[in-house]
Amino acid sequence: MNYSLSEFSKIIDAEIIGNCQEKNIQNIIFDSRKVISSDIAVFFAFETSKNDGHKYIEELINKGIKIFVVHKKFTFFENHKNCCFLIVNNTIEALHKLAVYHRKKFDIPVIAVTGSNGKTIVKEWFTSIASDFSKILQSPKSYNSQLGVPLSVLELDKFFEIAFFEAGISKMGEMSKIEKIIQPKIGIITNIGDAHQENFDYIEQKLNEKIQLFKNAEIIIYNKDNSLIDKTLALSYPFKQKFTFGLSENSDLIVKKIYKNHLQTNICLKYQNIEYDFSINFIDDASIENALTVLSALLVVYKDKTPNSFDLSNLYQIKMRLQQIEGMNNCTIINDSYNSDLSSLKIAIDVLNAQQQHSKKTIILSDLNEVGKDERTIYQTVANLVKYSNIDRIFGIGQKISKFADLFKIPKSFYPDTHSFILDLFQQKFNNETILVKGARNFKFEKITKELQLKNHRTVLEINLNNFEHNYQYFRELLKPETKIMVMVKAFSYGSGSYEIANFLQLKNVDYLAVAIADEGIELRKAGIKTPILILNPDTDNIEIFKTYSLEPEIYNFRMLEIFSKKIGNIKNEKFPVHIKINTGMNRLGFSEDDIEKLITFFKQNNNLFIKSAFSHLVGSSDSKFDDFTINQAKLFEKITSVLKKELSYNFIKHIANSSAIERFPDFHLDMVRLGIGLYGISSSTKNFLKNISTLKTRIIQINNVKKGDSVGYDRTWFAQKDSKIATLPIGYADGLSRKLSNGVGKVKINNSFAPIVGNICMDLTMIDITEIDAGEGDEVIIFDEEYTVSDIAKLLGTIPYEVLTSISQRIKRVYVWE
Repeated sequence: MNYSLSEFSKIIDAEIIGNCQEKNIQNIIFDSRKVISSDIAVFFAFETSKNDGHKYIEELINKGIKIFVVHKKFTFFENHKNCCFLIVNNTIEALHKLAVYHRKKFDIPVIAVTGSNGKTIVKEWFTSIASDFSKILQSPKSYNSQLGVPLSVLELDKFFEIAFFEAGISKMGEMSKIEKIIQPKIGIITNIGDAHQENFDYIEQKLNEKIQLFKNAEIIIYNKDNSLIDKTLALSYPFKQKFTFGLSENSDLIVKKIYKNHLQTNICLKYQNIEYDFSINFIDDASIENALTVLSALLVVYKDKTPNSFDLSNLYQIKMRLQQIEGMNNCTIINDSYNSDLSSLKIAIDVLNAQQQHSKKTIILSDLNEVGKDERTIYQTVANLVKYSNIDRIFGIGQKISKFADLFKIPKSFYPDTHSFILDLFQQKFNNETILVKGARNFKFEKITKELQLKNHRTVLEINLNNFEHNYQYFRELLKPETKIMVMVKAFSYGSGSYEIANFLQLKNVDYLAVAIADEGIELRKAGIKTPILILNPDTDNIEIFKTYSLEPEIYNFRMLEIFSKKIGNIKNEKFPVHIKINTGMNRLGFSEDDIEKLITFFKQNNNLFIKSAFSHLVGSSDSKFDDFTINQAKLFEKITSVLKKELSYNFIKHIANSSAIERFPDFHLDMVRLGIGLYGISSSTKNFLKNISTLKTRIIQINNVKKGDSVGYDRTWFAQKDSKIATLPIGYADGLSRKLSNGVGKVKINNSFAPIVGNICMDLTMIDITEIDAGEGDEVIIFDEEYTVSDIAKLLGTIPYEVLTSISQRIKRVYVWE
């Protein structure tokens, strides 16, 4: 995108105020935290139910931004006459106008994919194969929303021969807006399912909304075996050309046979009366359908080619992208080793800069897969991006990037290939830093990641931050915009990793974090967390640390209150914040109603402390049988806090709602709510819109053939009823896998089949029966994931889900994934 300021303002129908000197606009900023180059950028101030970009304008002016698209007229316009303000009726609609105008400038095949699942995988797989034949623009990451789609389309320029965009919706009326922006010639629908069903009355309504994307498309690609999609498209677009695949003999691409083993799937097809065979390195049905969708799209785009023109055997796991891994020498690794272009590089650097646990930041970067542009211009852009992002050093790998080493003005080293870098890797002294490993797939940067990460982690707890964000947004949307959020990150964030989760929440601008003890809060502060932190169980022996690290204590009795007041002293004539716990029925900790008069007297007589918040714990908000008790607790809390507020003559934050109460009792949201287990996918609602965020997985390290009648494990508690194949896993009760799951109670998933746990679970090892499963040593084993969840295991154990999560040992490696 490159428009003069006058042309830009005309396109979006803007009124111009301020010092709007003519210049070219090339970048759009919508997040005040992600400012890289200010000279050629414009900031769009979007207003949503959760936030308002207009309130960050002062901050952005201080960062050097001079041009703003706004829909509110500010009194401070007069104070910033050196800035340019483009005033529109609605900033998101202005962005859409710009994208529609930009799209009309290009007459190339534009593909758009929609569906409930598989959109990103289909797009990425198509691009990985088609890039051998054409110069392709694809939407970065999962940019498929009312914001992501126009930003993707604005990346179009004259060098691209094909464009491939995702299109997603969450409610009625959205797809028609996206269709006008993308204007696809080729449409794909992957499937239709329950995702985002909450804003639709029935699935047919959602499907009809999705296919609005194909209103002006020339051809539609889909699975003919999906009868609902087939009938709906036939009814809605009876005369539009379609390309279908499936078992049906009426398909254009007919699936004759599918053969699976534990490593791959072989597929026999018929296309234009000729049979073809190909294989993919996946065995799940979703991946098979996605691969067939991709092959269909390739045949539509490249009409002169046949199925054997395309190599689908190298299709890869998309979730390999953007993993956060614990590295050697106290390093953190950001692994993005499958794609390298300018758009994805900007996203990866945003993730790198979001990490605050290390002051030093390093990037390992391969040649970029940019097409058509002058190479020196490309790498000058990269050099500027690295410079403005305050990256400390760069390692460039590849012939192209090495040729332009002179453009990079920071500590640097360049290598012709990955092998040369690995030979020299341990001379570079990586220590206490965050390292972004960003490479095109052909450079095989996974080898670098393997060398840099901590070794001997065959068991991994994978945290899906996309699902975590989904859960956060679900709860956020249940609240009024002014309601604050406190998030519980105690107990290692319910086993998910304290710093990583806290940093993610800080980026979401949560109002408070809460931990159990001061040591947890100190570690977060040392890792760069600046969000206010509440200490739920403060130790009164070392109160000085509360001042030193800006931690705020929960106070639940007069002894603590008096000690804090005595030891805290005066802090630059400021009062120190404390959070008062009120006992309304939990009968665990807190001031009772009888204590309130004395509590008021104390605060009137001690001016060095003030109440920042008052709160209480609900006993049974997740269970309707306790609703009367819950309501009485809330009434008592309101009564007590009203007296406090009246007698002390100042306001403080009130909060009583936990995750369950946020869903079930909107009247209890008050000034702030406390989010805990709900963020991790556990809901009290009968309609669970939350997603599981955790996948615990390991690998088979040995397989033994056990004869009928032989026992397995300690104490001979399990005997083979027939000749059996027993696999051993490197995980045991010391890792948090409960011994109650022994002897057939628990099960694990391997190659989409369930295998029972046999014998007693050992300290570090577990045995499973894989007699009926095609599996080998080294195969991945799922302890729990989105299908076999933490809740399933909790039911088997007769416990509650967060007991399963928090029991997972910290010695198990945590990997954080953005998909």
